[in-house]
Formats: sequence, structure tokens, C-alpha cells
Amino acid sequence: MDIQRQIPASFDRVQRNQYGYNAKQVDQFMQRARVSFESPRSAARPVKSADVRAVSFDPVKGGYAASDVDAALDRLEDALALRERDELVAERGEDAWLREIGRLAGLLRGRLHRPDGERFRRPAKAKARSYNTTDVDDLCHDLIGYLEEDKPLSVDNVRRAVFRPAVGKDGYEENQVDAFLDRVVELMAAID
Repeated sequence: MDIQRQIPASFDRVQRNQYGYNAKQVDQFMQRARVSFESPRSAARPVKSADVRAVSFDPVKGGYAASDVDAALDRLEDALALRERDELVAERGEDAWLREIGRLAGLLRGRLHRPDGERFRRPAKAKARSYNTTDVDDLCHDLIGYLEEDKPLSVDNVRRAVFRPAVGKDGYEENQVDAFLDRVVELMAAID
């Protein structure tokens, strides 16, 4: 796999009066990812696909263009997920990988099959930001189609999902939805 394609040496910057990702933080993470990708056994703490999914960078004026960095992170996450799958299959066999996929898919299906409007918690605070329940439920229907009916759905559709804002109990709790979607991305990256 071509690491240069996964992790470019540099990213375009936004204009000085616009916000982008902190270049120093991005460069440090990408360097750590590059070392981990090229020689995982020599990395102090190898970067895993879950680390890529969870990383965040501070916004700064004149920073790296978020869309460029996000696209590179998506490619890196996919490459690491593929490597992790191959390592699991080599170490414990394809049946172990299939069991892991089945376990994760089962956990996700349990929530997906809850009734519309009841899939996730509602925020405890009346004025807390939340996600529009209809938007989230629509994505959940798409995910059921992907998992159970072999309907096409790109992992990038899930990564880039945007939900209209809601307030308080009119929507789903953002953190719970985001955590669930992280697991969905983990599953889809491992399958595709």
C-alpha cells in the first residue's frame, strides 16, 4: 500500500482569516501514523483505525483545510482497518474475523431495530443541542438496508452524515448518536 497516497506530506491551508485545523497537531499525528503504518512494530504506540476515527484538531486561523485532512484521514482509516482485518485473519483465522463482525453487527442491529423516535437517548437538559430524530432515523433505515438487504451504502455517507439541529428532548443526544456512528464506520470499514 502506498503510504504517500494515504498520508500526503502537506495539506493546503485556508486563508489567513479563515479557520482550519492546527497544522502542528495534524503534522504530529500524521507523522505518528506514518511511522506506525510503515513499521508498526517499531512504533511506541501504533496508530489503529479507532485512533484515526477519534482524532480531533484545534481550529486555528490559517490552518490546514479541514476537507483535505479529513479525506486523508478517511483513506488512512480504511487502510488501517484493512490491515487490522488481515492481521486478525492471519493470527486467529477468518472465522474469528467473521465472529467479530457478527458480534458488532448484532450490537448495531439491536439499536437499529428500535422504533423511530426511540433509537437513542434524549438530552437531559432542556436547551442542550441535539440531532433531528427524523434525520437520524432516516440514516438508520439506510443502515438496515445495507446490513440486511445488501443495499449499497458508502462508509463515507456515514462519515459525512449531517443532521439538522434540534434542541433538548426534541432530538437525540449527539454524543450517543456519534458514538454509535463510530461503531458503524468501524464495521463498514472492516467489511468493505
